[in-house]
Amino acid sequence: MVYGGKPSTGCYLCRKRKIKVSAAPLTDMASQMGDGYATPLSGCDEGFPECRNCMVYGRPCPGYRTDAVFRNETKKVEQLAKKTSSPSNSSSRSQSSTLQSPVLVDRRRDNFRESPTLTFFSPADATWEQRAICFFFDQYTIYGDCEDGMGHLEYIPPLYAKSGEIDSAGRPSCLRWAVDATALMTLANTAHAPQLMVKARQGYGKALRGLRDALASPDQALKDETFASVVLLSLYEDISGERNGLYSSHTAGFEFLMKLRGQGQLNSQWGRDMFNFAWTHTYVEVLALGDKPRSNADWVLDLLDPEDPVERLMLAASKLSHLFLSMQSSPSPPDQATVASWIAAGRACDFELSQWSQHLPERWLPLMVYSAQGEPLITYHHISNCVVWNYYRAVRVMLQQLLLSLYRTLAAVTARYTPTTTPPPSPDPGLDPKLLRAVIQEMTTDTCRSIPFSLGDIDTLARPVSPASNGKLPLRAAQAYGLLWPLWYILSCGLPSPTQVDQIRSVLTRVGSTLGIKLALILAREADRIRGEQS
Repeated sequence: MVYGGKPSTGCYLCRKRKIKVSAAPLTDMASQMGDGYATPLSGCDEGFPECRNCMVYGRPCPGYRTDAVFRNETKKVEQLAKKTSSPSNSSSRSQSSTLQSPVLVDRRRDNFRESPTLTFFSPADATWEQRAICFFFDQYTIYGDCEDGMGHLEYIPPLYAKSGEIDSAGRPSCLRWAVDATALMTLANTAHAPQLMVKARQGYGKALRGLRDALASPDQALKDETFASVVLLSLYEDISGERNGLYSSHTAGFEFLMKLRGQGQLNSQWGRDMFNFAWTHTYVEVLALGDKPRSNADWVLDLLDPEDPVERLMLAASKLSHLFLSMQSSPSPPDQATVASWIAAGRACDFELSQWSQHLPERWLPLMVYSAQGEPLITYHHISNCVVWNYYRAVRVMLQQLLLSLYRTLAAVTARYTPTTTPPPSPDPGLDPKLLRAVIQEMTTDTCRSIPFSLGDIDTLARPVSPASNGKLPLRAAQAYGLLWPLWYILSCGLPSPTQVDQIRSVLTRVGSTLGIKLALILAREADRIRGEQS
């Protein structure tokens, strides 16, 4: 008996679309746009009660084969049996008992169709848009685990499926346009397909118009779908590299919706996840770029959970942003008492940040390991922990740089005293520039030591991870996306050595060229410009 190969265990829809259970690597589509569909979709995940691909399409999953699969029940065998049972072969039919199998097949199928839980349909071949959506969800949506609950955009697939093809007014949902545009841009950048970029930009324009209509409706503006649309449009901007310099076009929208949705948005996990994304997006611009928030978000501080590592870090960063804003609004030049108050506030923030790492669960703590060559490296239990730690280190560097600046300002104010006035006080004895620089260098070194793990080049025990055969990074785009801003700030302001400069810059270039996140390339160029001005 000839072995016919292992039968696919995917659902009916994925098997009809010839989607394998294990995802195949993405191929270059630039030369295939007119020659058919050579790029496979992400594989069927065999989930219950429905697989992820069916959920993406918003269509019912038809289910799976049973474990007992009789390979002779195929269309080819049916056709052969029918041919054999034709009048020209009537004599052969009477001599064979195996020709009853088509009847049995038809009966089984009739019984199968009567099942109330299954729906059969014959889908058309997958379009590029459908393939892009599956690829985008595979790369940018991560479901949180039971320990940390740290996912990324995990609310997008169910909201996308829930939104349906059109809204109540008979128009396509702005969320669907936003997902389609972001997915197409993701696939276009990764596969180097300019044709898809054109379609992505068209979808982006439609999503903006749909979002404007949704914000004009009091009911629609409060929905999760509307907030999720802004999340996706900001992500589109970063993937396409179309920010206004380093500033996002959607920060004002985030601030407006966070305030409009109020405290109720933190009552659900989805709402909390969206709020955390928007808050991080906004305060990166406040702390790293010196932007001013357009509304007061102090109302949320009492609602953040100080026992949660991420939200405790958000609380500390909020206090630091208050100090930044206080300094920006102060008359220039400040007097000695004002500078002293800033230094006291900065030292209090620094103490709180230093305590952040002292109250983490054990699974959050970094692990010091050594490579086969004896090089010290830092790993974690999860890459998501590494992302949060990098944000922590970047905030510590910001604060040390601020204290160094205040130390110099205090020295300048002190020098203005003349011998005929009250004797000038000595500079703050609690500030030691050498210690401040040592903290900056420690944060920079620890960030660089964690890079091999954060890129998926090594596992938790520092064992090398075999590179993908297609040259792709062994991590998902969502994980690399979380590395960008901390690495950029460390590269720009973290006093890195020449070797560390090359290491961080190569990471940004690698993420931008391999994973198609163009913001990474922009950040690398901007860091070069800043370092050139500082030298």
